[in-house]
Order: sequence, then C-alpha cells, then structure tokens
Amino acid sequence: MSLFLRHLPPLLLLPLRIPELQVRRLIIKKQGSGERPFPVSLLVRTVGTTVLNLAFLLLPCSLMKQSSKGWTVAFAGMGINLALGVLYSWSVIGKALSSEWGWSAAESSLPYSVAIGTFALTMIFAGRLQDKLGPRLVVTAGGAMTGGGLIIASFGESVGTLILGFGILAGAGFGLGYAAVTPAAVKWFPLQKKGLITGIVVSGFGLASVYIAPLTNTLLSSYGIRNTFLILGVAFLVVTLLLAQLIQNPPSGYVPAAIPAKPGTSVHVIAQKRDFGWREMVRTPQFYQLWFMYAFASFAGLMIIGHMAKIAAQQLPGINFGFIMVAILAIFNASGRIVAGFLSDRFGRVRTMAAVFLLQAGILSMFPQLNSTALLLFGSALVGFNYGANLSVFPATTADYFGTRNLGVNYGLVFTAWGVGGVFGGMTAGRIFDATGNYKIAFYLSAALCVLATVITFFTKAPRESRGHGNDLLDGANT
Repeated sequence: MSLFLRHLPPLLLLPLRIPELQVRRLIIKKQGSGERPFPVSLLVRTVGTTVLNLAFLLLPCSLMKQSSKGWTVAFAGMGINLALGVLYSWSVIGKALSSEWGWSAAESSLPYSVAIGTFALTMIFAGRLQDKLGPRLVVTAGGAMTGGGLIIASFGESVGTLILGFGILAGAGFGLGYAAVTPAAVKWFPLQKKGLITGIVVSGFGLASVYIAPLTNTLLSSYGIRNTFLILGVAFLVVTLLLAQLIQNPPSGYVPAAIPAKPGTSVHVIAQKRDFGWREMVRTPQFYQLWFMYAFASFAGLMIIGHMAKIAAQQLPGINFGFIMVAILAIFNASGRIVAGFLSDRFGRVRTMAAVFLLQAGILSMFPQLNSTALLLFGSALVGFNYGANLSVFPATTADYFGTRNLGVNYGLVFTAWGVGGVFGGMTAGRIFDATGNYKIAFYLSAALCVLATVITFFTKAPRESRGHGNDLLDGANT
C-alpha cells in the first residue's frame, strides 16, 4: 500500500503530458511568427507536480495500517470521479459552441447549468438509494447514464439536444456516481480521518479537467463538437462501469480502529452521539447554515469554472491559453479538496470554511485586474483551491454533525445548495456578460456572497444532539 501511495502523484500527473503536447503545438506556431510565448507547459508540470506531491505527503503513516479494501474503495472512487469530472471542462466546450455554432453566452451555459441542477437533485435520491441498495449498483447506473448522456448529446446541434444529453442524463449520472463513492469510502476509516479521506475521493472530480480540458480541446479541433461528445461518452462509459465494481460498503458490524491522539495534540472533529435521519436534520438550524454557506461558495466557484475559457479569452485577447487555465484551476481544485480535508481534521471544519471564504472573496474582488498571463494563472489556481476545499469540508461536516449512517441522503440534501449556487452562478455570469460585455459585476457579486458566507460561520455550531460527554470532541471553531 505504501509503495502505491509513493508512486501515486506521478501516476496522476501522466495526463499533464496532454496539455504539454498541446502547448508545444502553440509554441511552434508562435515561434514561426516571431513571438516568444509564455512558458506555460513548464509551469503546468512544475506547479502540478509540486502541489500534488505536497498534498499526498499529508497522508500520515498511521493510515497505512488501515484495511487495504478501504483504500481500494477510496482510490476506485477517486478514479470514478476522474471520469465524472467532465462537467468541469464545460467552459472549453461552451467556448466552441459560441465560436462554431454561434450560440450566445447564455445559451452555451444552459446545458452546464441544467447539468449542475440535475446533479444536485439526483444526489438526494442517489444518497437514499446507496443507503438502501449499496453503492456498487448506484455507481454502475451513474456511469451508464453519464456515458449514454454524452453519446446522446452527439446526435444534434440544438440547445434541446445538449440539455437532454449533457444536462439531464449526464447530470443525473454525475449525481448517482458522486453520491455513492464518498459515503462508501468514509465508512472504512476512523472518525479522525474523515476529512482527509473525503478529500482524496472527491479530488478526482476536481482533477479531471487536468486531462479532460486539453483532451477536449484537441478533440474539438480535430473532430468537431459532435464527435467529441461521442468519443468522451464511449470512453467514460467503459471506465466508470469497470471501476464501479470495486465500490462497496464495509460488512455489517465493521468498526474501523480509532487512531489514538498523540500526546500534546488536540483533535478538532466531532464524535457524533447518534445518527440523524433526514427529517431530523432539516429541523436543525445547522442544516440551513451549511446550506446557505455552500450555495454562496458554489455560486462563486462554479461561475469561474464554467466560464474560465471565455474569461481568459477576454482578459488575455489573442492568447489561446483558455484550456491551460482550466487545467491549472483543476489541479488546485483537486489539491484544495485534499489539503482542506487534512486541515479541517486538525483545526476544525468551520475555521477552515471561514478561511476559505475570505480568501475566495479577496481573489474574486481582484479578478478584473488580472490582465497578465501570470496573474490570471495565479487567480485561477487560488479560485480552484478555495472552491475545491468546499467539496471536502462540507461532506465531512455533514458527517460530523449528523452521523454516517444516513450520510448518503443527508449530504444529498445539503448538496442541493451546490446545485442552486452552480445553476445561478453559471446563468448569472452568462447574462451579465451578454448585457455588459464583461464579467466584472459577476466577480464582485461572487465576492460579496463569499463575505456573507464568512459571516454565517460565526453562528455555526454543532447540533446539541451531537455533543457527547467526557471524551467527545467538539469542532475547534465552536469551543
């Protein structure tokens, strides 16, 4: 197991060869015109290697002693998310829809927004199904719907066809797959590592754009939009169906061995006293606090992700590096999930949320001034990191506050906030651009929502029912 983990970062970075080759084509083209290009390929590989190696160095040696089957489930879940993460490469496809088919910014963001909404709604039912039927069947269905939806999207050039294929069918597939893998993996590991394991599993979804964005860019230039959907659909159908067979819950009665705290250290996680049903959960103020914070943070992150290629084209006219921006954002998106999960285990979920929200508000307020390649790369990386942090901290907090027994449906309900934020984030940004010709108002609106989310953290405390006695552990932000 330790040997596998030691070689995992370079294995994950193999897809970076795709953007590097694509960048070399651009460099050769520019050198022929006498221009000296920005060394993006070197930056992508250096930054990606550094960040991912640092992220995986955070894995403490004590985890290596856990069940090998638990690690199989965790990394299979990560692999499934690497396929389902095609959602985060929509900005590359959306740009092609505008340039090749003449769609407006609002039209090109519509299938993406519908996919996010369907994704979030499906999470509720998928969580319930995985709690009842087990994760393997649910993930298999999700992989089939994702691949099938992309294939159907290749059959036409109308907005309706893409909404049906990508927005509804693939969106539902994303929800089914994503909802089942994280609860299954978390149940194999002790309480103190919930944030880290969640981060590892969901990092695949964020990291996907590292290879999908440049791959999609290459397919679009070589085969066109419709064939790109077809190729991606067949490939992801095969991959997800195979990996789905490795996903399973631990056997009945399985209790992961707790990791003893080291002398002189404190642990800032909650040992829940009992498991909440979803009806109990929605009657607590904590559910609504988490919901609104998640919605505000998702609005900001998904707005940038869905429009990154267009933002790059507008703020760096004449430089075709939009897909590289998407890849950089994806690397830090994945890293933010792992690092924030680790930090929240150490310093508390709510403290981590507050830091992430403030950092996101700051960079978004400065985004209109990021008019150089280096600055825009920096901004994309920071937005991706902060957004990715939410995708590990919120499910871990849901498990802390309301227990793991019903985590599938409970987190599915919390996750609807992500869908609402994503739908309105993508559509609002598209409408603002169509009306003003830029994204400046959208940036400032997103920053304001992140500030509001920060304010809510000061009122967020664990449910009284989850507080134990004696050795029970409370969130560091609430003590």
